[in-house]
Amino acid sequence: MTSKSIPSITPLRLRLTGVIAGAVAIGLALYGIADRARTKDELQSWTNEQAIPSVKLVAPQLGPGEGELRLPGNVSAFYAGKIYARVSGYVKDWYDDIGAHVKKGQVLAVIDAPDLDQQLAQARADLVKAQADEQLAQVTYDRWQVLAKQNIVSQQAKDERYGALGARTAAVHAAQANVARLEALTSFKNLTAPFDGIVTARSVDIGDLVDASGRGTSKALFVVSDVHTMRIYVDVPQKFLGAMKENLKATLQLPGMDETFEARLLTTSNSVSEQSRTALVQLLADNPDGKLWPGAFTMVTFHIPSDPNVLRIPATALIFGPNGMQVAKVDEENKVVLSKVQLGRNLGTYVEVASGVSLSDRLIDSPQETIAPGDTVRIASAQDQSVTGRPMEQARAHEAPDGD
Repeated sequence: MTSKSIPSITPLRLRLTGVIAGAVAIGLALYGIADRARTKDELQSWTNEQAIPSVKLVAPQLGPGEGELRLPGNVSAFYAGKIYARVSGYVKDWYDDIGAHVKKGQVLAVIDAPDLDQQLAQARADLVKAQADEQLAQVTYDRWQVLAKQNIVSQQAKDERYGALGARTAAVHAAQANVARLEALTSFKNLTAPFDGIVTARSVDIGDLVDASGRGTSKALFVVSDVHTMRIYVDVPQKFLGAMKENLKATLQLPGMDETFEARLLTTSNSVSEQSRTALVQLLADNPDGKLWPGAFTMVTFHIPSDPNVLRIPATALIFGPNGMQVAKVDEENKVVLSKVQLGRNLGTYVEVASGVSLSDRLIDSPQETIAPGDTVRIASAQDQSVTGRPMEQARAHEAPDGD
C-alpha cells in the first residue's frame, strides 16, 4: 500500500496569503468607516431638516355677496288671547275644544252665575223704586212751585222740594248705572273669542267652579291664537346688531321638517341685556297653511348683505400678542414675515380682514407663539408627512450591527 505525497507549502505562498488577507481586512475596515461616516452625515442632515418647523398654509378668500348668521329662535302666534272668567259661577257648557277654528265673538263656553242673576233682578227693582220716587218728587215740586207763585208757601219751602227732586233724579241715575254694570257682567257669562283664530288651550270642563275674584286659579280658561302670521323672537349678539335692519330676510328651519319658511325682520327691542349682551329681535313669517305652531323652536338663518371684496381668513391664522393682531406670512424663500392686520366682523371660524393681507398672501395656519420674522419654515404636504421619520429609521438600521 503506497501513500500519496502531500504537497509542501512554501514560505512564498504563505506570505502571499497573508498579504491578501490583510488587504481584505483593511478594505472591510475602510468600508465600515466610510459607511458610518456617510450614515452620520445623513443623520445630521435629517436632524437639521427636522429642526426647520413644518407649517400648514392657508390663503385669504373673497367673501360671498351674502353672509349667513344662524341663531335659535322661538315661534309665537301673531295674537294670543288668554280668556279669563269675569264672573264667578259654574261652567254650564263649553263648545270648542283645542284645535277648533273660531270666529270673533263666537261663544266658547257658558258660566252659570245665579248670584249675579239675583243681583241684577234686585238692581232692576231698585231702579223702578227710584223712578217712582223721582216721579213723586217731580209732582210735589210742581205743586209747590204753583203755591210759591201765589205766595202761599215760602221760597225756601219750594227750594227744598226742588232739592228733593234733584236727589231723587240722582238716585235714578245711580240705579240705572248699577243695572248697566250688572248687565255688562251678565254678558261675561258667555266666554267669546276675541278674534278669528284657533283654540290652542282649554282648561275648563262642565261643572268646574270659576272664581272671578282672583282667589282661585289664575290659569286662563281658554287661549285663542291668531296664526295666519307668526312672530319669531331671536336673541341676537351685540356684535351683529348693526346688520339687523328692517325687512332683513331670514329663513326658518324647524326640527323634524324638511321644509323651510321665509321671514322678514320687523323690529328690534333697541335694548341690550346686561347679562347676555344680546338684543331681542322680532321677525314675521306668513303661515297660510298653519304649519308653524306657537311655541315651536326654530333655527333662524339671517341673510346678511356683505361686501364681496372684503377678504376673510380662518380665525386660527391670527396671532394675539403685545404688538396687536398679526398674521404670519411666508415669502418666496419660505421665510416668515409678520404683518399687522385690522379685523372686521367676527364670523365664528372666519374673520373679515379690513387691511394687512392680500389675496395672494400665504398665511401660516395655527402659528407657534415662538415664531419670529425671518425664520425659515418648511411647507407641509401629504408627501412630506408620508416620508417623515425615514432618515432616522435608516440611521438606526446602520447602527444596529454596532450593537451586536
